[in-house]
Amino acid sequence: MSGRPTTTSSGPPASYACGFPRFARRPLTWTVGRTIGLREKWLRLTIARLPAVIVLLLLAAPFAAEAQQVGTRRIGFLETSSPSPARVELLETLRQRLRELGWVEGQNVAFESRFGAGKLDQIQRLAAELVGLKVDILVTSGTPATQAAKQATRTIPIVMTQLADPVGTGLIASLGRPGGNITGLTTQDADLGGKRLGLLLQVVPRVSRLALLIDETNPGTVLIAKGTQAAAASLGLRLQSLGVREPGELDRAFAAMKEARAGALIVESSSMLFTWREQLADLALKNRLPSMFAQRQYAEAGGLMAYSADFSDLFRRAATFVDKILKGAKPADLPVEQPTKWEFVVNLKTAKALGLTIPQSVLLQATQVIE
Repeated sequence: MSGRPTTTSSGPPASYACGFPRFARRPLTWTVGRTIGLREKWLRLTIARLPAVIVLLLLAAPFAAEAQQVGTRRIGFLETSSPSPARVELLETLRQRLRELGWVEGQNVAFESRFGAGKLDQIQRLAAELVGLKVDILVTSGTPATQAAKQATRTIPIVMTQLADPVGTGLIASLGRPGGNITGLTTQDADLGGKRLGLLLQVVPRVSRLALLIDETNPGTVLIAKGTQAAAASLGLRLQSLGVREPGELDRAFAAMKEARAGALIVESSSMLFTWREQLADLALKNRLPSMFAQRQYAEAGGLMAYSADFSDLFRRAATFVDKILKGAKPADLPVEQPTKWEFVVNLKTAKALGLTIPQSVLLQATQVIE
């Protein structure tokens, strides 16, 4: 061995053959000194860079929040009537289906819901309010709400959930090619006047005089009434049409029915009349009038019968329209769809109170019988 120490590029001098280093204290001094030096340098660099890191984080936070907001789509919901449990349930059906399609509140979608309580001026104000919030899409329930939404915007997509006659009211060009910024679903109520009248006559076949209650503030309801009036005329029946605009007019309307000796009552579809369904059911029973309504909840409130499209199914299908539009589809390219499911509800408790026996042939057609 030469007697000279050998070194490595990464550490202190290596040991001699005897097993002891020539400079016994240098490795300790070299190691400790270098370690302390590295630590001091690291601390100085860390302290020097720490403010910059904090600044970068502070600067990045708003951009991250903005990116999260950009990824959230806003859905405006405008309902013609009040936020009753039945209406809130329909809205929840829409939300549930959207969740199934990947649109989850708090993650990538937010809801702005407004209820007009059947007041036209309020519905128009709420429509303008939702447009002012810059929602990405509007979902409407009822003809007045859809009309208000169309007046408020010609650019934000509108998905209607339950309109009797969107073509007749001038909201769309046609079912197959709606045009403009509106699409969605129709209840097809304009075609159901004859069906409802026929079911009612199966229960009270000897009736020759009937009353028809209409919401005069709703253009869709007025159009529906024309179908019922035509069906009654074809059967040679005397149909008394009575229009109302507010709850205070109901007593007057029922007094007129009694004076005209009406033997049964048909209440046309209307979001405003839906809000008064319990009062209407009570008045019909008080005046001994077998009644036919245009939605399941009327019969559940005490009306004799109700026949309509399945509104829950319409709201569920409306979510598919929302999904397509949020992914880039244009309302004008999406044909308006019609009901595929129907509800016919018979209230046997009310029938008993009126002294009526519901034929078995009618009960077999019912989707729900209330006993």
